[in-house]
Amino acid sequence: QTITDVLAASEPARGTPEDLRQSLLAHFQGMLSVVEMEEMALSDASFLPSSDATHTVSSYLKEVCPKWAKLWRSHADTKRPLAIVVCSSALRALDVMRQAAAFKGDCRVAKLFSKHIKVEEQIALLAKQPVHLAAGTPGRIKKILDLDGMTLDSLKYLVLDWNWRDQKLRRLIDIPEVKTDVLELLQKFIIPTARRSSAKIGLF
Repeated sequence: QTITDVLAASEPARGTPEDLRQSLLAHFQGMLSVVEMEEMALSDASFLPSSDATHTVSSYLKEVCPKWAKLWRSHADTKRPLAIVVCSSALRALDVMRQAAAFKGDCRVAKLFSKHIKVEEQIALLAKQPVHLAAGTPGRIKKILDLDGMTLDSLKYLVLDWNWRDQKLRRLIDIPEVKTDVLELLQKFIIPTARRSSAKIGLF
């Protein structure tokens, strides 16, 4: 075996829609009724293609949102982002936005995390001018939605930064407090939106 073979074998499998479904099932089973669990069911049609290991943030977003420039230029509604990227930390969200430069062009971006930014300031920004792309942490995104500071009526793309690992090699879904926030954000807001609209979920 070469070192490359060993590294390839130890590289975790990329996230799939089924991984997300299983995470939701494991978390909410016993907490929700049968009917509520059925309301969380997501068909394959609700998902964007998952990223492969060769993708950068920009190349993945360009692939799943090919008409992005046309879409954001015709979008003038406040409080209604077109695309949201959910990350495990504020620093990772900033990194993702930097890496998305080639994709986002001149669209308006919102940073939705709690580090150095008050939720009231974020709500005011969302109400003041159209925001096309947002990146942030699940806890803060959920809080803004709970406070009616943002709606998902215009949402087309919800991307979970699923495969990235922090210094402790933990993914978004491996950090207990982040995992809970992600799954509750999905259950309360994202899945109902995806089931009633054309919004789709992607795993990067």
